[in-house]
Amino acid sequence: MAGAGGVGGVLVGEDVDGEPRDEAEGGGFACVNRLTKPHAHVSSCPLCACCLLPLRCLGHIIRRSVIPAGHGPGQHQMVDRLIQVRVHDGSTLPPLHGICVGYERGQWRANQLVEHVVEWIPEFALTHREIQAIGVSNAVALVRKAARAIYTSKKFERRGELGELLLHAILREIKNTIPAVSKIYYKDSPNDTVKGFDAVHVIDAGGGDLELWLGEVKLYSDIGDAIRDVVAELLTHSTTNFLRTEFVAIINKIDPTWPQAEKLQLLLDPQTSLDAVFERVRVPVLLTYDSAAVQAHDAISAAYKADFETEIRKHHASFASRQLPRELHIELFLLPVHQKSELIDAFDRQLKAWQTI
Repeated sequence: MAGAGGVGGVLVGEDVDGEPRDEAEGGGFACVNRLTKPHAHVSSCPLCACCLLPLRCLGHIIRRSVIPAGHGPGQHQMVDRLIQVRVHDGSTLPPLHGICVGYERGQWRANQLVEHVVEWIPEFALTHREIQAIGVSNAVALVRKAARAIYTSKKFERRGELGELLLHAILREIKNTIPAVSKIYYKDSPNDTVKGFDAVHVIDAGGGDLELWLGEVKLYSDIGDAIRDVVAELLTHSTTNFLRTEFVAIINKIDPTWPQAEKLQLLLDPQTSLDAVFERVRVPVLLTYDSAAVQAHDAISAAYKADFETEIRKHHASFASRQLPRELHIELFLLPVHQKSELIDAFDRQLKAWQTI
């Protein structure tokens, strides 16, 4: 990210913590358009004089879209602290990450989590070429296009895009990955479902090598169902026929302007042995579920932390006891939620709002 002047002419100023500067703080706002009047819906969010959009919201979304590849929590000041790893154990198999978003005024932060992951939608749904082209004249149109690409259906309760978006955000912020392809972009229609892996990211491992992160996610209410279904999917997705078919599909979706395009095409080439590919593949598995620990508390306390860790480790043990593909380097991410239904309702409201900007 740039400081004053911004990226592609979009941003004009940020504080040292990466937040856009309010007019009261001096130095303008995080949009080339000037601050005008308070936003009627959110008092802290002023409107842009040119497009009348909430600047802080749009500024955050644009800022997500222009994060340089490979910038993450340890490398860029703008990264939020909403998504936190409260339990981490790299000594166990698979490695465990227990994700927590906390509470605010006695309520689990469902709305805040949704607002946070919505900021990643442009990067999630647009191609590398489109992201690089974001500027003053097309930012609104591209954000709207990205939101509409997720889904437009009124029947959203059983859709999985929120889970995929959560996985995208978690990998970007916690593992510092680089998105490789936008599978959402290539849907034939907004309400189609995308088959295959739920995330395709990479990490530059140095020496010209890439780590390939092929993600799986289950956005469920019941953790037992989530574990059962994702294990079955992992077994299917590790077969030679599936992998070869999926690799062809990924190669066909790689944006040729993406800096890592040639490296990834070479790794996934049919002439590359799967043995060599497996050495460089990581499979992050994200499972969400309605959590007794989250529901039993209303603040981050010592009792909550103890209940949270006990629950997380119990479900990790259940997952680890299953028959998992031995060739895959799996990492387990568990995100306990208060209630799945409130999360997807909040996401649908946010998504539909951004589709009409």
